[in-house]
Amino acid sequence: MEKLFEELCNWLRGFEKLVIMGIGNPLRGDDFVGVEVAKRLKKLMSRECVVVYECETVPENFLGKVEEAKPSHVLLIDAAAIGLEAGGMKLADPKKVLGHTISTHAIPLRVLAEYIEETTRARVMLLAIQPLILGFGEGLSPVVEEAAEKAAQALVKAIEECWGK
Repeated sequence: MEKLFEELCNWLRGFEKLVIMGIGNPLRGDDFVGVEVAKRLKKLMSRECVVVYECETVPENFLGKVEEAKPSHVLLIDAAAIGLEAGGMKLADPKKVLGHTISTHAIPLRVLAEYIEETTRARVMLLAIQPLILGFGEGLSPVVEEAAEKAAQALVKAIEECWGK
């Protein structure tokens, strides 16, 4: 988890306003992990410089709110087949993982990221989390549930330590 924390800190260094978009389908097992991380962050963070949205399968519906927030950084969180063990995480450029995201949203993350960058001039990254189960059913697998908690903790730590630096 130390590597993820360092990557987040490097990316967040000097951020002024961060928007976090949790993406995923609650009816597709581990696909919901992005939203689960967002839910945890809402409980853990209470800074005005951080805005968290639980986008589920329609991140495009939040684009107006993202623009209004005037972020310097936008973090998309989603399940993605990134070639790691279940629960593994990677900070990645969403425009470079275009064929590997597996979420059930209609707009590809590459297109979403490009739109956000063009309209806000924010730096956009993806926190990709390797799922275990994507079949129909509610709830995360235990290993991905643990990853959601670790991701939320790493984000809080990175935000606290890197804000304003």
